[in-house]
Amino acid sequence: MHSRRAKIIVDVFMVIFLTLSFVRWEASNFAFHAVVGSGCALFFAMHIFIHRKWIKAVTRSCFAGKLNKSLKWKYVINMLLFAFWSVAIVTGFMAIIPFLGEAGEVFVWGRLHGVTARIGLALVIVHIIQHLPQIKSYFIPKRVKDKSI
Repeated sequence: MHSRRAKIIVDVFMVIFLTLSFVRWEASNFAFHAVVGSGCALFFAMHIFIHRKWIKAVTRSCFAGKLNKSLKWKYVINMLLFAFWSVAIVTGFMAIIPFLGEAGEVFVWGRLHGVTARIGLALVIVHIIQHLPQIKSYFIPKRVKDKSI
């Protein structure tokens, strides 16, 4: 079982690397984008690994028709996130490995990478909004009622 602290650390680093990857860099700093994007991909994979039991359980429940509307919406966003970020990661690597194709192909991979990454970013924002109560609970302790009164 993964600790709450590990989940928070992975998520914080994933957001930091994601944010850094969207900073506009000069062409000479393209390598920095590639490194930061690779780090983001690593933290994305760790996030999926940490939450694999939840993903498996919710997928089963979804196909069994046992999810409430709120959880179905979260599940749909999560699956879209997984799909778009998977494509963004693969196309990002295809765009930075020029020996895999000609310049035109690298350009196409780069354009597809940019589009899927931007859609993925919008989905991340929706995902974060969906989880605001949980995020707040990480930083704001619950008040305990004083029963001595």
